[in-house]
Formats: sequence, structure tokens, C-alpha cells
Amino acid sequence: MENIQIQTTQNIALNYELAGVGDRLIAAVIDGAIQVGYIIALAVSLSFLAGFGIEPGVFVGILFYLPVFLYDVILETFYNGQSFGKKVRNIRVINLDGTEASVGSYIIRWLFRLLEITLSMGSVALITLIISGKGQRLGDMAAGTTVVRLKKRIRLEDTILAETDADYTPVFREATNLSDRDIETIKEVLKAQPEEDRHGIIKTAYIKKTATIIKNKLAIANTMESRTFLNTIIKDYNFLNGRVS
Repeated sequence: MENIQIQTTQNIALNYELAGVGDRLIAAVIDGAIQVGYIIALAVSLSFLAGFGIEPGVFVGILFYLPVFLYDVILETFYNGQSFGKKVRNIRVINLDGTEASVGSYIIRWLFRLLEITLSMGSVALITLIISGKGQRLGDMAAGTTVVRLKKRIRLEDTILAETDADYTPVFREATNLSDRDIETIKEVLKAQPEEDRHGIIKTAYIKKTATIIKNKLAIANTMESRTFLNTIIKDYNFLNGRVS
């Protein structure tokens, strides 16, 4: 896992483990599910009230929907940089100087989120996270923040390593032009989108988008299925760098 060293205002160097793309995707899915659940519960409640002839005004209706619209800002402000999804994944928003992010920073991240995630179905945020060097999407860059893990995980599947036999024949020798961070990001995306999950079109799009980014970066013209391509790149990278089982 990639770390980031932060120099505090007291000239103290702090090392944080950056939250992976997978963690952030899963946190976003959890938060999205909570918001959808709230909207459904609210719609049912309003329909129930309407059955008794109680019609809330427009202002009241807007007030009821504000928690969904301002979900990230409200939770990150009151829960020290964490939404419910981030809390489940044990990740948190912090300033690049190691201090707690301000309300202004959370608002900036939220405003950019409308473009990076809501309007673009997450594709802009995904691309930025992959190419940035500090685990930042555009909102983080503008706010001077990043997202870090609060608890270091040491499971093998969380490393860049992959099981590769000594007699393995690499398919894409261009994989040597990637970095450990690139491989970690690929594994995070694959881990966040389980192969057995056949329901999410957006999830499939993340894998395809990641495969397209890697192909463009390595100048590879290949029609291999996106998930298979990414898994092959991981194996090739490990083999070509002498990491065999």
C-alpha cells in the first residue's frame, strides 16, 4: 500500500496509508445505498400522510430532502471527516498538513463531487484518483485534502502481489512501465467490483474505464475482456519484476 508523508505545522513528519480506490468505491456505494433507503422511506411516509389528507408544503418537502442533498457535508463535518460508508471502510478525510479538515474543505469536496461523481457517474473521480500521486480526486486537490486509512491492513490480497508460477509466460511486457501504485489501484478496483456481482452497470463501467486507462498508458491495442486484461496485467507485472510464487 502507498503511504503519504505529511509535514505538520510543527515540522513533524506523519506517515499515513492512503485509502485505496476500492475502499473509496465501496464507501461511496454504502453511502449511496443509505441515501436511496432514506428517499424510499421518506416517499413512503409522505404517501402515508397523503392518505390522511396531510400534504406537506414545498418548503417542508425541500427540508426533508436536504439530508440527502447535503449528506457528505453534514456527516464529514460532524463525524471528523467520515461518512457512514467511510466509517465502515475505516477511512477518513484529512488535510495534507495532517490536521482535521475544515467545514470549508468539506463543502469544496462536495461541490466538486457533483461533477466528479454525480454527473459523470464517478468516471472523472476514478480517472483522477488513478493518475494523482496523493490519492486525490479533483475535489481533494481543490480543498487541499486526501483520504487515508485509519487502520493498516496486512492481508495478502491487499498487496500488489499476485500468485504467478515460475514458468508463467507474460502476455504484455509493457506492464513493466507501470508502477506499484498502478497495480495497487487495479487490484483495488477489481476487489471493489466482485466478479460474481452481475447487477451493477456502473460497477462494470469502472472496470472498463480502468482497463481503458491502462491500455492507453501502455499503448496497448487489445480487445481482451476488461477484467481478464487487468488480471493479466497484474500477473505480468509481478512476473516481469521477479515476483513469482
